[in-house]
Amino acid sequence: MTWPPTRQRLAAASLCIAALCASPLVHAQPTQQMVSVSGATLNMRSGPGTNAPVLWELKMGYPLQIMQRQGNWLQVRDFEGDTGWVARSLTGTAPHHVVKAREANIRSGPGTQHAVVGKAEHGELLRTREKRADWVRVERTDGPGGWIAKSLLWGW
Repeated sequence: MTWPPTRQRLAAASLCIAALCASPLVHAQPTQQMVSVSGATLNMRSGPGTNAPVLWELKMGYPLQIMQRQGNWLQVRDFEGDTGWVARSLTGTAPHHVVKAREANIRSGPGTQHAVVGKAEHGELLRTREKRADWVRVERTDGPGGWIAKSLLWGW
């Protein structure tokens, strides 16, 4: 068996490396997996089990990012970066967002050219109704719904 000269081997190797680096599989970001609280309240626990201490309670709709699965339990992260464990059976897939900015304008349409119809405060829970590019149409339990810039929200 004859090997190509060193310069050709280096060129061939460089092409292979370039092809791998350009491949979408190399640069693909994992899809953020989300759940939301499906019951009236949900206990966030320090570990995967009902014997683990309750850290705090979350209300219906609160969005959580799945970090890990262990049996019937999910390790999750909230919009502030706090982590804990929740029972998988008490979560659902109804999309919600939380306001991560100090305050967010709620607009009549998806863009800054649309009128401000209300304000949402930091930590406010909003039901997600539609997404368009960098905007999310939300619904509130009280007050006007509308469009908020996606960069001001955390969730789906």
